[in-house]
Amino acid sequence: MKRILAGALLLVLLLGGGAAWLDYRRFLDSTLPVPAGGLDYLVAPGSSVGALAADLQQRGVLRRALWFELYARLHGLAGRIQAGEYRIEPLDTPRALLDRWVAGRVIVRSFTVPEGWTFAQIRAALATLPKVGQTLAGLDDAQVMERLGEPGLAPEGRFFPDTYRYQSGTPDLELLRQMRRALERQLAAAWARRAPDSPLKTPDEALVLASIVEKETGLPAERRQVAGVYARRLALGMPLQADPTVLYGRGAAADGELTRSDLRSDGPYNTYTRKGLPPTPIAAPGAAALAAAVDPAPGDALYFVARGDGGHVFSATLEDHQRAVRDYRARRAAASRGESE
Repeated sequence: MKRILAGALLLVLLLGGGAAWLDYRRFLDSTLPVPAGGLDYLVAPGSSVGALAADLQQRGVLRRALWFELYARLHGLAGRIQAGEYRIEPLDTPRALLDRWVAGRVIVRSFTVPEGWTFAQIRAALATLPKVGQTLAGLDDAQVMERLGEPGLAPEGRFFPDTYRYQSGTPDLELLRQMRRALERQLAAAWARRAPDSPLKTPDEALVLASIVEKETGLPAERRQVAGVYARRLALGMPLQADPTVLYGRGAAADGELTRSDLRSDGPYNTYTRKGLPPTPIAAPGAAALAAAVDPAPGDALYFVARGDGGHVFSATLEDHQRAVRDYRARRAAASRGESE
């Protein structure tokens, strides 16, 4: 049937004479009239080249749908067009467009999960991604984990922060699967490189500690130092006293400021009132935080406090730490007075 149709189309061309032939040749190498930024176009599964050509002609992209279909059939391209979303570029010709469809060079978008994001933030971002198949709306976190085949697993920290690429129609669940597999690979690699004297007993403990390190400091040079403080506290049986875990335990309403009441209010994530690690990670740690958690910096520091510039002052004794805290508070007070004057 296809051969008969191609023959019929060729006959139309031949009967048209030299003018038709010249028009056909000009058409194949003419640029397509699309906007400067290009035009996104979806080739649905099962679409025929004739239907695609007619649609593009109706949209004003193709001048002659007949020539487009004829070229595709004469050159054996009609049955090789791959479904997907494509960008028609301003300098594209009909030949180039067909070549792209046959090669399957579809539009690939990217989605970046920053280090330190919570699962709630990841889900919120997924729900707004363009061209993603939304399948998780209305499901709670436990149901999402069931869909992923891991019922009962708490999702926090289980999805690796990175940039992921996807095509139009990719389900949100598939992107989560990619993030989940990436986390497992990164965690396994980090655990295999753990220090022999690490107080951590399982990869899960490493993941939890890495999430705390991720939220404590954004300075690459400090990650292993922060991890070292917490590793020594774990080894000594001291409470971690990690502010980010207390904030996480307060829930989505937490604004970053902790009160004395917050620190005294007991709960599974209050590492002031409870020793050891919290029950789950508190965010998605990146590769650097994972590496720091399993191989912390050596030293004797058991305390640290913010300097006010993004970094921290590390201390080995409570006396030195209290002095650093007083200095920090004095700087904050001075800065506050300066702002109010």
